[in-house]
Amino acid sequence: MENAVYEKLAKHLDKLPGGFPPTDSGVELRILKRLFTPHEAEIATALRMKLDPPSAIAKQLDMNESELTPLLESMSKKGLILRSGKKGKNHYMAAQFMVGIWEYHVNDLNEALIHDANEYIPHLMKEIWVKQKTRQLRVIPISKSISAEMNVMAYEEAEKIIRAESKIVVAPCICRKEHEMVGKGCGKLQEACLIFGGGAFFYEENGLGRPISQEEALEILNKGIEQGLVLQPGNSQKPMNICMCCGCCCQVLKNLNKLEEPAKAVCSNYYVTVNEENCTACGTCEERCQMNAITVEDTAQVSLARCIGCGICVAACDSEAMVLVEKDASEKYIPPKNTVRMYMKLAQGRGVM
Repeated sequence: MENAVYEKLAKHLDKLPGGFPPTDSGVELRILKRLFTPHEAEIATALRMKLDPPSAIAKQLDMNESELTPLLESMSKKGLILRSGKKGKNHYMAAQFMVGIWEYHVNDLNEALIHDANEYIPHLMKEIWVKQKTRQLRVIPISKSISAEMNVMAYEEAEKIIRAESKIVVAPCICRKEHEMVGKGCGKLQEACLIFGGGAFFYEENGLGRPISQEEALEILNKGIEQGLVLQPGNSQKPMNICMCCGCCCQVLKNLNKLEEPAKAVCSNYYVTVNEENCTACGTCEERCQMNAITVEDTAQVSLARCIGCGICVAACDSEAMVLVEKDASEKYIPPKNTVRMYMKLAQGRGVM
């Protein structure tokens, strides 16, 4: 009987834009059991990807509003659902598993949850992420790789994204944290997730990150770039986050790396070519590439099927042999205007809207 409520919740989460596809092993149910009590699971099935007052959710569940409201608040504090509001009048909505519930548990990870997540997330990536035209993250090049001749939009420059925000929180990278906890860490920047706007308030109130200024955000950005991290903002023109990712720990990049042609599974407007006359075959670009897109023999060679246009290799090349190139206008990707529209496009693409 207990399994039934978790199966119901799993199906509910799978109808959200980010998906939660079933597995033969049932690992997704084990994850839900680790995170939700049966009563919390039942409540979560009544929430949708739209903020609702407790009164509306109580009616949906046939519960007393005064009893339900503290439960909703508790669930939001535990990172199981989302909340937003002022002066204690909070509204609540469903949270996706990824990006969402998984990331909201950065402070209470344990080895059992990490093991199950690392079994499940590759399945989610394979069944949902790589099959969709619209994705939750995109890749933008670092500014040092962009030439003056390029007509780069503001939403493709991390510095401009940061300077447009008044509320910023930095949070630990859950991917590098969970790898470190099981002895597989890479030692790169831990405080590497920048959260903006309403998401920043949620993170701060839940103790998931700390508020920072624009200047500190830019300093953190530069530290990540120096370490060769790939910039992945939310997939909209006004993103709610920028993740700084490594190919060894990041659940997105790590699983894209398993593909023969990861370039087809990312939203990016750039790729890298080599000026062979300038190349000294030093190997720095090959070492820095997070997607194994570069090999070096007499000169560096770039696999366009693997290059995701992050520009990390360009900035690291002292001989100016690596060159960032804009894709043709016909191939240019224009992200949705905001996060809501991104989720709508993702839901439409999956046929769950």
